[in-house]
Amino acid sequence: MTIALTFPGQGSQAVGMGKALADNFAEARAVFDEVDAALGEKLSAVIWDGPIETLTLTANAQPALMAVSLAALRVLEAQGFAVSKAAYVAGHSLGEYSALAAAGSLSISDAARLLRIRGTAMQQAVPVGEGAMAALLGLDFETAQAVANEAAQGDVCEAANDNGPGQVVISGAKAAVERALDIAKAKGAKRALLLPVSAPFHCRLMQPAADVMAEALAKVTINAPVVPLVANVLAAPISDPAEIRARLVEQVTGMVRWRESIGWLAANGSDLFVEIGAGKVLSGLAKRIAPEAQTLNVGTPDDVAAAIERLA
Repeated sequence: MTIALTFPGQGSQAVGMGKALADNFAEARAVFDEVDAALGEKLSAVIWDGPIETLTLTANAQPALMAVSLAALRVLEAQGFAVSKAAYVAGHSLGEYSALAAAGSLSISDAARLLRIRGTAMQQAVPVGEGAMAALLGLDFETAQAVANEAAQGDVCEAANDNGPGQVVISGAKAAVERALDIAKAKGAKRALLLPVSAPFHCRLMQPAADVMAEALAKVTINAPVVPLVANVLAAPISDPAEIRARLVEQVTGMVRWRESIGWLAANGSDLFVEIGAGKVLSGLAKRIAPEAQTLNVGTPDDVAAAIERLA
């Protein structure tokens, strides 16, 4: 059994996530306390009590999802699991920061502060209403990319997330993304729909946010991870701190190559994908990308007990 640890991204947030872990395990509580202290505010109150509109704000959702992932991981570790038992870590977009914190590359405090900066910078990069994202379902990646190219017409319109077979998200100028919906349907998409997001993530319009992150990442210590990170923008493993820093900057404007990342992991022996944190989005994608592989979720006290039996 070869384990890959995966860490969820935006969209997996829910009010109350991680609360049962914090109520039952001191190790989990300590993570939420550390994140609150790093941000100088009670983000934990927003995570557990909402409202969902406040939690979903990008500047809150990003550090919140990392906090829940690391709380779950710390509980697993307290029960005897070591991250070094995994072959690789990987995270979807902001989840890459969670993966790096899990692997000892970033401190939890630095990850929280970086994700707050990242969320704020991504939100501010494009005026509200000028950008959009859309999910194109039922098209292969090449066709989805052709849709984006055809819709651009001089505007930015790019593939932002290659999430899994037949699930590609595009991002860019609102008018171009709206044009892509009709083009996608004409090319046979089962569904093409705008996503309820506040900014066009993972496209060239995010360059101002990438510049902010280059400056922020230059100021933090990045250690070599205890196991390699399969990077979003490469769909390949990296361990060198300087390269990690560069790829985290690139990731703001670059495409999340999740389908290829999971495919690479499966092709290189990973046969158990353990999703650590809120929701089960990545487990669902893993089953579609690598049908032979097994999946496991760790986000609640019950999950921890079940996981320890499998991972022991």
